[in-house]
Amino acid sequence: MSEERNVYDVLLERGFIEQCTHENELRELLGKEKVSFYIGFDATADSLTAGHFLTIMAMMHMQKAGHRPIALLGGGTTMIGDPSGKSDMRTMMTKEKIQHNAKCFYEQLSRFIDFDNDHAVIANNADWLLDLNYVEFLREIGVHFSVNKMLTADCYKQRMEKGLTFFEFNYMLMQSYDFWKLNQLYDCRLEMGGNDQWSNIIGGVELVRRKEQKEVYGLTFKLLTTSEGIKMGKTMKGAVWLDPLKTTPYEFFQYWRNIEDVKVEECLGLLTFLPMDEVRRLGALKDAEINHAKEVLAYEITKIVHGEEEAKKALEAAKAVFANGRKSEDMPTTEYSKEEFDEGRDIITLLVDTKLCATRSEARRMIEQGGISVNDTKVTDIKQVFTPDDFDSDGELIIKKGKKGFHKVKTH
Repeated sequence: MSEERNVYDVLLERGFIEQCTHENELRELLGKEKVSFYIGFDATADSLTAGHFLTIMAMMHMQKAGHRPIALLGGGTTMIGDPSGKSDMRTMMTKEKIQHNAKCFYEQLSRFIDFDNDHAVIANNADWLLDLNYVEFLREIGVHFSVNKMLTADCYKQRMEKGLTFFEFNYMLMQSYDFWKLNQLYDCRLEMGGNDQWSNIIGGVELVRRKEQKEVYGLTFKLLTTSEGIKMGKTMKGAVWLDPLKTTPYEFFQYWRNIEDVKVEECLGLLTFLPMDEVRRLGALKDAEINHAKEVLAYEITKIVHGEEEAKKALEAAKAVFANGRKSEDMPTTEYSKEEFDEGRDIITLLVDTKLCATRSEARRMIEQGGISVNDTKVTDIKQVFTPDDFDSDGELIIKKGKKGFHKVKTH
């Protein structure tokens, strides 16, 4: 591995690194040795999300540079719930549900990370957390944590007003214990995670250094947010999932195609493998040309997550609809029975049913502002009703919202 430029510089240049515990020492280590590092994934759903994708990209960069990822599935910690960045306590989940989710995570991660021949490790903290003896845990781990210091951590400060339970207060100790355990089992020397994990990561670094007198490190990534500071990866329908059954490749493509102009260069750096010269060139495009950069971004991300064929299909579908006003088989579609349309279906109901608008009031507002058309005819009447006579020769209605939202309605 090169002494001059290594993966630390790559992550820094591409915009990943937010905070690091011992920057110079870690950079030097990553240039000299193969380092085992870990990232934790709490198994709160049965699919990873667009938010996780940034950390997966970082893992891929690290593995390409010769380092060994440890994906830690939170079979144990998910039973507590991380209070970081949350104003409310998480919902309790059963062991069986958590284990099912962890299995789904492993299957998804295997598409991005090579776990063969010890190139990467999959671990589950249920293996050591669920059978812990509480008194031993307090003697072994609790003595190394100052309550005063813990209360100054952002993850706890946010919860103090509503009431932080002792149940959640344990989370930092458990995550720190994970790092110590992974250091013992796999010689793990680096913990990485989102910037909201900074306090927990420092806890783990300090615990391992105290107990083992070993040089270990912590590093956080920037969180993907909109220009208003809201976490990216959410739509009106909810999270943007990596599972194609929960978010179709087409919807996934459209999410990235429609991001804010100011976020294009940042996302190209973080979420694609395009060379940085190309990232900067695309990011500098202005006005109508920025749409080309967004297409490249959406295509490249969809290609990594869903494969080249799905990315091409999504790109072609988007171009067919936007550029030529044509329909596409890959458009989001809602099917109704013929009987449901015999009585007629009003435009506001259709907009809410198809999730083009989240509420009836939003639908009404969009119509009044001239933002809705059906089969290329602008809708001006909020009470307009559609019947089978309004469907085109293919038996379809194409509803458009603004320039970017569209949906096909069919009957069967």
